Amino acid sequence: MAAMQDNGVAYALCISVTLADFPQVLALAEDNPHFFASVGVHPDYEDIAEPSVNELIALANHPKIIAVGETGLDYFRLSGNLEWQRERFRTHIRAAIACGKPLIIHTRNAAEDTIRIMHEENAHQVGGVMHCFTESLEVAKQAIALGFYISFSGIVTFKNALTIKEVAKQVPLNRVLVETDSPYLAPVPYRGKINQPSYVKYVAAEIASLRGITFEEVAAASTDNFF
Repeated sequence: MAAMQDNGVAYALCISVTLADFPQVLALAEDNPHFFASVGVHPDYEDIAEPSVNELIALANHPKIIAVGETGLDYFRLSGNLEWQRERFRTHIRAAIACGKPLIIHTRNAAEDTIRIMHEENAHQVGGVMHCFTESLEVAKQAIALGFYISFSGIVTFKNALTIKEVAKQVPLNRVLVETDSPYLAPVPYRGKINQPSYVKYVAAEIASLRGITFEEVAAASTDNFF
């Protein structure tokens, strides 16, 4: 928290990836007025009990829980029949709509199915964020049309991340968010090291450089977009 404050980072969102870790995630948010939390089961966790819509709704019924997720589709890490993953995604969207909270969506090598399910399940009713975005500008436009924000991680600072850099230049500033995905994906100049929330300033600085605007403009816009 001290490192965050020293680097001008006022708030953080603690992400739930399983229901087993949810109590610890919620405790972090409850213990700090600058932290918020989400509830959800990440698409990479295959051999665990599937959450029900009612379970997610009940857990989301807390003032510090501001989103449902991390949810979505990941065809990079897993293969075979992933219908269970698609059904889990639908469950999260239905829960989010029922409790009126936005979604945190993970998609990797699964953009077509992700957008299709978002349409079929009416995800536009709650909107949310495309977390750690790594897809094309066209996918970003489709997500924005559904009321979603595009969140950039440390990947945007990587020299070879040309597609993501172009998306960061083109996405409307009023749809941009920044994140770290800590402890993963530390931005340059800390690439390969353990990531931390205070490093989000490097993500914002890179987006500012790409767009030809000031760091302060990106910081103000991303803060406004979060709230």
